[in-house]
Order: sequence, then structure tokens, then C-alpha cells
Amino acid sequence: MGGSLRKLFDKVFGNQDMRVVMLGLDAAGKTTILYKLHIGEVLSTVPTIGFNVEKVQYKNVVFTVWDVGGQAKLRPLWRYYFNNTDGLIYVVDSLDKQRIEKAKEEFKTIIEDPLMRNSAILVFANKQDMPNCLNPAEVCEALGLPQLRGRKWHVQSSVAIKGEGLYEGLDWLCNTLRGMKTGGAPTS
Repeated sequence: MGGSLRKLFDKVFGNQDMRVVMLGLDAAGKTTILYKLHIGEVLSTVPTIGFNVEKVQYKNVVFTVWDVGGQAKLRPLWRYYFNNTDGLIYVVDSLDKQRIEKAKEEFKTIIEDPLMRNSAILVFANKQDMPNCLNPAEVCEALGLPQLRGRKWHVQSSVAIKGEGLYEGLDWLCNTLRGMKTGGAPTS
């Protein structure tokens, strides 16, 4: 009885746990975003070989964020992180116009996976402080997001090293996942 009451109390007033996987090509800024959200600082990072996992609390939502390395040899392993995922954070290096088509191919593979078909999709169009980068609308178009039907998605302008746009993106993700769960829509 006490356990059931505690679960109900947590559901109404407490923290809500959500599992998120953060993916993108190498050097897009995934690890910088993760640690800026987790500890509020930018750490000196090296290419992620494997994964980083951190709990990020935002408002009354605790996100378990899996940041998986984006090198070509690691991308086939991404699918092993999809099980029970509520949301996808896909990070795009807006300055890397030469690899935007590769980013699109990898993105399409992720969102078409059966385990990811119900996940909310947040795209960080990162490195917006750099001259001549793709703007968020161009990133949106390049990834083919306007053609997605029946999916919840959002593109957020970001500058990971300054923290710009990160919390706005998490706001959207929190509200969207809450709405999906409240409405009974599956997220994972």
C-alpha cells in the first residue's frame, strides 16, 4: 500500500524519469551539450569512444541521457541504445555543410528503427555562433523533417559552449514527452 501511494505521489508531485539517447556525427557537440546540461560547465572533451551516460535534472524531470560516440565505426552500435527510449536528441554541426547529407542518412536510419518510431525528436542545430553555418530552418530541411508524418519533432538553435538554446530545447522535450505520456501515446 505504501509503495503504491509513493508512486502516485511521485507521479503527481515528484520527479519523472525519461530516457533519452543523444546521437549525431562525430564533432557535432554531443558531449559538450551533455556536460553543459549536467554540471553547467564546458569540459575539454576528446572524441567519445563508446558512450557517456549522465542524469540531467531539469525542472521536475530527470533525463537519463546516453551520449554515444559518433565516429563511423561506432554508428552501427547506436541501435543497441534504442530500447526503452522516450526521446532522441540529434545534434547537428551546422557548420559542417560537407557532411549534412551523411547526417541526414544516419538520422533517417535512427528514426526508422522500430524501437525509435514513437520517440520525440529534438534536433540541436549546434554551432550557430559560427559564420556561414546552416540556420535551423536549413538544418530542418536538410534532415527532411517537414516530410515526417505522425512524429513530434523540433529543431532548436544552439551554441553548446555557451549553453545557448539548450534549456529551450529541454523545455520542448519535457513538455512534449509529458503531453505524449498524459495523452497515452507510447514514447518507447
